[in-house]
Amino acid sequence: MLGKRIYAGWLVVAVAAFSICGAFAADTVKVGLIMTMTGQQTAVGKQVVAAARLYMQQHGTTVAGKKIELIVRDDAGVADNTKRLAQELIVNEKVAFIAGMGLTPLAFAVAPLATEAKVPLIDMVAAASIITEKSPYIVRVSFTLPQHSVAIADWAAKNGSKKALTLVTDYAPGVDAETFFKSRFIEAGGTIVDSLRVPLMAPDFAPFLQRAQDAAPDTIFAFIPAGKAGAFIRQFLERGLDKSGIKLVGVADLTDDDELNGMGDSIIGTVTSGNYSAAHPSAANKAYVEAFKKANNGLRPNFISLGGYDGMHLIYEALKKTKGSVDGDALVNAMKGMAWESPRGPISIDPQTRDIVQNIYIRRVEKVNGQLYNVEFLSYNAMKDPGKAEKK
Repeated sequence: MLGKRIYAGWLVVAVAAFSICGAFAADTVKVGLIMTMTGQQTAVGKQVVAAARLYMQQHGTTVAGKKIELIVRDDAGVADNTKRLAQELIVNEKVAFIAGMGLTPLAFAVAPLATEAKVPLIDMVAAASIITEKSPYIVRVSFTLPQHSVAIADWAAKNGSKKALTLVTDYAPGVDAETFFKSRFIEAGGTIVDSLRVPLMAPDFAPFLQRAQDAAPDTIFAFIPAGKAGAFIRQFLERGLDKSGIKLVGVADLTDDDELNGMGDSIIGTVTSGNYSAAHPSAANKAYVEAFKKANNGLRPNFISLGGYDGMHLIYEALKKTKGSVDGDALVNAMKGMAWESPRGPISIDPQTRDIVQNIYIRRVEKVNGQLYNVEFLSYNAMKDPGKAEKK
């Protein structure tokens, strides 16, 4: 216990020293990007880091007279690693921003450090509604599971689904997905026949798919995080559930652009909700997809990538507003209410919640020019996080 107190005291002193003589006088603004580059979420980290680097390549590395330095660290998806790396970046590297957060538990681990050091934490991926409430220095540029889940529940209820089963990964975003899908689906007149939760690290979905089949719903709503959804889809198809008359719907992770072409034509027709598709029909997105592929050996950007791209935009524009000052409060205030045209469409930062406001699209998997894409056909415009609205 004494050792922990000494360490905690050292961190407070170190952070205070950083605040006084570190980043404020620096000509270089350092951004600490902590992502999962190894392990089950490797694909997530690859997308975010690639997009962040692409933004810097396109917009230069000097903002408001300051040189921008991106420092990438791999936490392997382990919260203790994320916390340790954030401490090192704040104290040793004197970063002005922490960014990334590939999973919600990782964001939870860093939130107290952001508050203590008064360093903005840019949430580029993690999607539980509550995240921005964990620190006044957190600003989200990704999405929330309630945004996605409410939209697909509304669409499903209006398009023939009467009896649904929810199947989600058992951690905060999965609980959000389950809660908000159920609430909106029941409100629209539907019935929930069962709710299944899969352990976060579970490698095998077969027992849960069997239970889902036995419950005989007309619709399965699924949330499996990006990077693992491909395995879920393969097992869903292997069990023949696509031919059983059960409709599969879900959120963006389910038909992730990064994995979609490997899922096969049996996935054609599957409907999901999401904040972005590589097929989004805008000039800004066409340019983004082309540039991303060119910079990454043909890799298609997915909905996760936009967190890295738009996160760097938020950082650049905040620095312009503060004229290069890296005072944490000034930067967060500069971010509040900011609005711009992203490759995903128009987005903004809610000044009250520091959460993202964006269009949520309903998409259907279709084959376009020989490749599978999520083709958008309906939009829920300028959606705030329903999780925040419900608490009010």
